[in-house]
Amino acid sequence: MKKQWKPLLLAAFLVLVACEPKQKEVGDMTEAELTEYAKGIHERVITLDTHDDINTSNFTAEKNYTQRLSTQVNIPKMEEGGLDVSWMVVYTGQGDLTEEGYDKAYENADDKFKAIHRLTEEIAPDKIGLALTSDDVRSIVASGRKVAMIGVENGYPIGTDISRVKEFYERGARYMSLAHNGHSQLSDSNTGERDSVWLHNGLSDLGRQVIAEMNKWGIMIDLSHPSKVANMEMMKLSKAPVIASHSSARAMNDVSRNLDDEQLMMLKENGGVIQTVAFKSYVNTDKNSASSAKVQEVTARIAEENGFEMKDRSEMRGMDAETREAYMTALADFREKHGDAIDKEARTAAPAVNVSDFADHIDYLVNKIGLEHVGISSDFDGGGGVEGWNGAEETFNVTLELVRRGYTEEQIGMLWSGNLLRVLDEVQAVAKQIQGK
Repeated sequence: MKKQWKPLLLAAFLVLVACEPKQKEVGDMTEAELTEYAKGIHERVITLDTHDDINTSNFTAEKNYTQRLSTQVNIPKMEEGGLDVSWMVVYTGQGDLTEEGYDKAYENADDKFKAIHRLTEEIAPDKIGLALTSDDVRSIVASGRKVAMIGVENGYPIGTDISRVKEFYERGARYMSLAHNGHSQLSDSNTGERDSVWLHNGLSDLGRQVIAEMNKWGIMIDLSHPSKVANMEMMKLSKAPVIASHSSARAMNDVSRNLDDEQLMMLKENGGVIQTVAFKSYVNTDKNSASSAKVQEVTARIAEENGFEMKDRSEMRGMDAETREAYMTALADFREKHGDAIDKEARTAAPAVNVSDFADHIDYLVNKIGLEHVGISSDFDGGGGVEGWNGAEETFNVTLELVRRGYTEEQIGMLWSGNLLRVLDEVQAVAKQIQGK
């Protein structure tokens, strides 16, 4: 007899659920309701930005990320904007492919590794922790602290010593690109498209060995900056999923730093993720150029009206230190007085690249290769930022825009961190298999 009651109980339960008030559809919400709804999502998901450059002068006892510096990323701005995870980048510009060049590159990388460890271990371990795994990320966030992770932009500091791949892993690096702007000893750069001059026609033999070492130790392979041929070769060689730590869609904006559809489809097949980058000239070159030209035009006119003589870079290089300092002080004063008026007039005439333009790339990528292969990055303090997300303190605006476009909380969580951390897990699992653990 008891079993006969189960269908009746289930029917009653379904009636009650059907009668409960439903969450309003996004399109039916007022602006205030939409913002409040988005804030809830933003607080619950883990927000992760895969590419933030650093200057080690901001990692000292006297001047550091516990302070609200002028940098686009620091702990107060992360707290204000709800950015949980910052991948701090060990970036090295491309130099000569000589022993002297490799030594200088290594010194630069060493300095940046030490700076990040200094921040998380000595300066502010109570405010930010270094994560090496996805579990670390979740644990540190749960503790109420911010998270630092380490990426290496340009494998140039490896030189010809392949053991440095393991060293960088042990020092916390969890992704690395094999080139930046200029061909490295490991890989051609996308910049070869400018003059059609290539060094390796993809990867060098040493670069191929480095890919195998990265797979072995659990460092994600980063496709941002190497050439298309090199990227396709890396995806063929890699035993684990790859990432593009800060790239957007070339079909949306035809610059060599963005990934074209052929690379995107191969990335999907590989199981990797592209971290869409909020870099104005990569998002919309034409709009950015028009906006920048208008800002310069309005600035020059207002400067002339107010008797302030603007100097270009060549003129500044010719100044002695005292003259340059005096000019920079006067320039800062001019911008303080007239910056708002310049921005208002210029942006009205030629709008800046904004969060909506950035989200257009996210939409394209999601539609092209699937949401599980798309993430988010800024390239802050390395030239990145768009109107509305021009610093960590404005991070919520990205979530708000995604909510406006109908993305669910689960999808937003995947875009912000879930997809990237899934790739990290898979890369580290492959490494254990290779090591026989």
